[in-house]
This record gives sequence, structure tokens and C-alpha cells, in this order.
Amino acid sequence: MITRLNDDFSQLNSFLHEKSFSKIFILVDENTHEYCLPILLGNMETDLGFEILEIEAGEEMKNIQTANQLWEILTEMQADRKALVINLGGGVITDMGGFIASTYKRGIQFINIPTTLLSMCDASIGGKTGIDLMHYKNMVGTFAFPEQIFIYPEFLATLPFKELRSGFAEMLKHGLIADKAHWEGLIQIHKLDVEAVVPHIQTSMDIKQDVVEKDFHERNIRKTLNFGHTIGHSVESLCLSQGNPILHGEAVAMGMICEAHLALLEDLISKEEATAIIENIQRYYPYLDISDFTDESITALLMNDKKNTDSKINFSLLTGIGSCTYDHQCSQENILKSLDFYRKLNNA
Repeated sequence: MITRLNDDFSQLNSFLHEKSFSKIFILVDENTHEYCLPILLGNMETDLGFEILEIEAGEEMKNIQTANQLWEILTEMQADRKALVINLGGGVITDMGGFIASTYKRGIQFINIPTTLLSMCDASIGGKTGIDLMHYKNMVGTFAFPEQIFIYPEFLATLPFKELRSGFAEMLKHGLIADKAHWEGLIQIHKLDVEAVVPHIQTSMDIKQDVVEKDFHERNIRKTLNFGHTIGHSVESLCLSQGNPILHGEAVAMGMICEAHLALLEDLISKEEATAIIENIQRYYPYLDISDFTDESITALLMNDKKNTDSKINFSLLTGIGSCTYDHQCSQENILKSLDFYRKLNNA
């Protein structure tokens, strides 16, 4: 299902030749249109007609208005149920493109060609598609596997440093929840760049894929992938609502720090483990200022988290470096203490 592309894209071309698609639609944003689409088109060999669908870059485009526009375009271009959507981009494109494809005419086929570290290691894998509702992250979506995921690590050379760092947060998370050796390998990276990260990508992808195969519909172990995301998504949503969006990995890094401290408060990990986790995350990520957000505004969003049941906030929390529990309900006092702990890091 996950294939690393050779320089000649022969695996992708074989896939296109073997299938009987009627037409191809390539979804890009303005960045992947400029930097990645020429590489794809220069190597893609097919007699099928294709159309380019371009949206503006950014999380704020991942909404029902954009989805509706894309559905209308597919309809106007007479896309049938044998059409193929190629999602060429980062997490927004693979989330959005998968959602569009899985709902148009009750589902047409799609493949993901992720172009960012975040989408290679996380967003493109697992069959989750979605859009944001108002400022709530991924509140509307489907479970739908792509026909294939094609990885071309050379696309990472087109990324700004902040995007590379954003994806690295998900890699750190994979190590923390499931593979201590992976975590220890990642924190040996002193200069965060493409050359240092590429050797670790496959392990991160394998961790995510293994968890998904065990629990596709997120009824149990897949919830561990949400470590750092409960608080992280709330802060990301607040930033989005203020018209000041932040990168997903920045929010996840902040969330992992808070939730590592929360695990300590809940007696799930030791002080030594919590300190090691927090200090290593701080090595890669600058402090994220949340002084404008009140405890009430953050907890209000926590109460709308998709993982909640019976109006109770469910956290995925570490039980050690390389292990994680899920559906853990924390006291309100400890949740607020974890937020206060993070705020004080700015003065440490």
C-alpha cells in the first residue's frame, strides 16, 4: 500500500497502466503546484486525460466551502465513478482530497502522494479524511483508504524549515507512544534537516501503519496516536479562530509537553521520564505563546474533542517512553495544572 517511488516514478506509472481509470484529477495547492507538480508531470506516463485542481495553501482552506467548490468542479468536468483523484501535497491536501473523493458519488478512488514530512509520516497514512467545521479540527470526515500511497522523499527538499519541523513532531510522537528505540534515534539528531530525517521516515510510517491495521476505526489502540493532540488541537483551533493559524506540528509539540506533564500528575510516568521528554521536545520547538487563551477557552474546546464519551474528556497518555494508554480521564485540576506548567516554561 505504501510505495517509495524511484526516480523514474515507474511504480506509479505501472499502477496507472494496470487500472482502468476514466480520467485523472490532480489536487494541489499553490505551493505544490509550483514546486512538486512539475516533477510529477515530468515523470507521469499515461494516455488518460487529466485536470489540475488547485486550492490556496493553508489549514483555513480545509472547510466545507472549499469542498463544495471541488465537488462542483468534478461535476462540471463530468467525473464519473471510475475517475481517480491524485492528492499531491501535505496534510491539508490529503485530508481534503480524500474527503472529496470518498464522498463524491458515494466514493471514487484516490491516491496520496505526500510532499511534506507531516503527510509522509502521518496524515496520508491511515485512511482518515476530513475537513474542519468552523474552527474545530477535522470534525467532519470519513474513514476511507487510498488505493495507494506513493512516497518521494526528494519532495522534502522543497520544504521550508518550519514545515520540516512540523512533521518531525509526529515522528517524535510515534516513538513516544510505541517505539523507544525510534524516539532515542530521533533525539540524537542535532541539526534538524532533510538528510538527518530521511533515514527515520520508514520507521515512523511503519509504526503508524501497524497501529492503523490493528484498529482502523479507532475503537481502541489507534487512539494512542492522539497523544499530544487533545490539548494541541484545542490550541490549534483557537489560533485558527483568531485568524492566526499555526502549523499542526507546533501545536502537537506544545500538546505533548502538556500531556507528558499531565501523565506525570496522573502518576503514569516518572519525573525522570517526563523531564527527558519535555526537555528534548523543547530542543526542537520554540515556546508557543498561549497567554491570550484562558483556561476556560481551552477546556471548552477540549469538551468538543472527538474522542470524548459521556461528556468526559478522554486523553491518550504515556505510561512510559514507548508505551501509551488511551481513554484516560483526568481530573480538571490536573488538566489546568498542565496548562499552567506550560505557561511557566516561558519564564524558565
